Amino acid sequence: MKKILSISLLLAVILFGNLSAQIQHFTWQGVEREYLVRTPANHNGTLPVLFFLHGLGDNISNYDQGFNFAQIAEDYDWMIVLPQALDQGIGAMWNAGLASSSIDDSGFLMALLDSLTAQYQLDTDSVFFAGMSMGGFMTHRMAIEHGDRIAACVAVSGLISSVDAVQTPVAPVRMLHIHGTNDNVVGYNGYSTAFGMNLGLGVDAIMDYWQNANGCSGEPTIDTLPDLKNDGLRFIRYTYNCGTDLQLLKVVNGVHEWYHSSAQYDVGYKEVLYEFCTGRSLPSSVAIREMEHLQVWPNPTSGILNIQLTNHNSPITEIKVYDVYGKLVDIVETCHGASLQTVQIDLSRYQDGIYFVQVGDGAMTKVIKRQN
Repeated sequence: MKKILSISLLLAVILFGNLSAQIQHFTWQGVEREYLVRTPANHNGTLPVLFFLHGLGDNISNYDQGFNFAQIAEDYDWMIVLPQALDQGIGAMWNAGLASSSIDDSGFLMALLDSLTAQYQLDTDSVFFAGMSMGGFMTHRMAIEHGDRIAACVAVSGLISSVDAVQTPVAPVRMLHIHGTNDNVVGYNGYSTAFGMNLGLGVDAIMDYWQNANGCSGEPTIDTLPDLKNDGLRFIRYTYNCGTDLQLLKVVNGVHEWYHSSAQYDVGYKEVLYEFCTGRSLPSSVAIREMEHLQVWPNPTSGILNIQLTNHNSPITEIKVYDVYGKLVDIVETCHGASLQTVQIDLSRYQDGIYFVQVGDGAMTKVIKRQN
């Protein structure tokens, strides 16, 4: 059955099952810690790495499934690391200054980064940290204490604790803070109605903190993003005049929730995270039809790629080639329409890497271009 899918979802369908994931153990301060790794199936060169920190009382298995980090690792060509916080009596909780604790989670996370760097080819200039809720608190702590080793941080619905607020950041750091104005768990003003207590700096004070740390000046540029979907939300972006990127995404009427996809909301946090960390834009959703019986060989290829589409009556008149980020890089028109026979295209002039080949407006598959 044919169905309309966004390009990102279709890529996930194509790539699912070609992923590697493993829960591993790492001993820190005499305690065995758990973490989960997601890596792309095929990659040449060094990998950017994203540490994603879960919320209070949660676990890495829930986050891995709920966020579909397998898809993210493959689509973005990143390593995704999901570390597990320790149980501190009220569930798994990062030591981000909200409770008295001797657990050095900050040291653990950097030691884990060092360990993974020794095992994998990681791009140490592209180390990203992000987190939701309590993970957002810990993301701010990591930015404060280790911003000299982190390229970008994205904190969602997590504040800077009062303990961390008195620290001076070790270096300017690229920071994006995302928060809903109707969040009653971690309030926009710092107060939690759910817990009946103040949890730290409010969002305005957080942005003042990072403006001071990053040497910002003047007023921010305010951009109200298009309101096209009936999601009950308004997304307002504040971009500060700093030597280092600093942004606030204020979600009017937003609650304590990760808004996953721009297919459902005007803004999807996953896309925003990618764009902020890399400085590159993801493609807008492109409607395409999922079809079976597309065959390509050899794959990987260093040049000529054979393409065959069987059980399909329409001729192959053009072939589109997308890069790993979904950007259209080439359109190849065939000399003669072909239905059941083989069509060839030459990828020898392309840079090595991952591409997606689409026949007309239908079937798509992943292709790896690399030298023999």
